[in-house]
Amino acid sequence: MEHSSAADSFTRGAEATVSVSARPAFSAHILSAFAAVALRDASKFLRQRGRLLSSLVRPALWLFVFAAGFQSVAGVSALAPYESHVTYQEYVLPGLLGIVLLFNGMQSSLSMVYDREMGMMRLLLTAPLPRPVLLLAKLCSGALLGIAQAYVFLLVCLLFGIRIPWTGWLFLLPAMLLGALMLGSLALFLSLAIRQIENFAGMMNFVIFPMFFLSSALYPLQTLQQGAAPPIGWVAAANPFTYAVELMRFAAYGGLDLAACAVVAVAAGAFFILSAAGYEARRVR
Repeated sequence: MEHSSAADSFTRGAEATVSVSARPAFSAHILSAFAAVALRDASKFLRQRGRLLSSLVRPALWLFVFAAGFQSVAGVSALAPYESHVTYQEYVLPGLLGIVLLFNGMQSSLSMVYDREMGMMRLLLTAPLPRPVLLLAKLCSGALLGIAQAYVFLLVCLLFGIRIPWTGWLFLLPAMLLGALMLGSLALFLSLAIRQIENFAGMMNFVIFPMFFLSSALYPLQTLQQGAAPPIGWVAAANPFTYAVELMRFAAYGGLDLAACAVVAVAAGAFFILSAAGYEARRVR
């Protein structure tokens, strides 16, 4: 009896030791997965030389053509976070950073669809890790690429005399990270509904452009709500992209919009949970 009790104690001790030693191994697997996904996405991005150019051309056209045309007829009064009248180009800059992050998130969504069609997604999901961890690795990798492109766009703006305070470059980092995670999670969720790469163009027309135009990226939210078309202001107020833009707008001037931060964080969590549940249910054929 005593021998049996001693054997049980030894077995429990051994299991506890294995459990404790397994935790660092599991953490190492997670770090390896994040590093592998990030390196793969970065190498793909570097091979696709036109991708960086295209990510800069779209917002640059808005800034140097559209905004330049509006500069003579439109400006922005001293609304928060601005302390004085600002040029239209300066006002739309956070919204254009948002469109860089939004398009990058959709590109990540497109790569998910491509990997699913080519069978690469099945290989990724056979890794001995929970599926949400793998999706989070993909999400974080895309967010980092989007932030890198946004900073390159800020450098382009700087060359043309359109700038934000230097401290804003630092404060923008967490704001862009949270915004990129939210927009990437949305793109991840939308990838569940896209069965073929050919459908991506339709998604761009019905998701990306309405999110951009029906937001505070181009016009102050107060102007939309008090203007001739209040319903547009209501839609903009319900648009999560609006809050990502406002979060970056305040961060660029050293401020923090707590309401926008809360909305973006909640939306990011909700979109990611829905995405993880969707991929888990479908088992990604």
